[in-house]
Amino acid sequence: MRTVQKIKIILIILFIYLSQIIIAQDSIPVYKPVKPEFKPEPLKATMLAIAFPGMGQIYNRKYWKLPFVYAGFGALVYSISFNTKKYNEMMEAYQDFTDKIPETDSYIPLVKFADPPEYDPVLYPDTYDPANASWVKDNLLEAVDYYKRYRDLSYIGIAAWYLITILDANVDASLSNFDVTDKLNVDVSPMQLPVPGVVGTGINIRLTYTF
Repeated sequence: MRTVQKIKIILIILFIYLSQIIIAQDSIPVYKPVKPEFKPEPLKATMLAIAFPGMGQIYNRKYWKLPFVYAGFGALVYSISFNTKKYNEMMEAYQDFTDKIPETDSYIPLVKFADPPEYDPVLYPDTYDPANASWVKDNLLEAVDYYKRYRDLSYIGIAAWYLITILDANVDASLSNFDVTDKLNVDVSPMQLPVPGVVGTGINIRLTYTF
């Protein structure tokens, strides 16, 4: 009988001991790995921006800049399309007005403030006014030059905007790695300028770093 009681006591002690081990194992804290802070590389951001517009901004995780990047290119592409169309239209009208072929009269809808009998030497050789003809010719030529100039400026604008997006990606990535912690401090204080024979004052700027 005593042997049975001893066995019961031993089993109870083992049960309590095993329960404590299981509880201890369940309460072991699990540490999640710390996600490293994103630090963009300026060179990589620049190369991506060169490869395709907007990729540098995506790499820098500045997604809000994408609408501005593509809106700029869209506006410039539209300007090229519009000015090219008007340039071709005005060039055709100028060529039609200066040739001697009556069937080529694409300039008539473009001349708003005069009637063809007043300025057209081909269709109305008996009624036209040479001064009016010269005025129409000069205005058509000026329109050709105007739309050609703005078409070319739009091409230059695309190249400039492309370079701006590359520069923005590079600067943005560089500034992301700039230290802005509290260890940096800028101190501005007055100082005396050592000018011989003159006592002057100036400003002293000091950059300090706290270790």
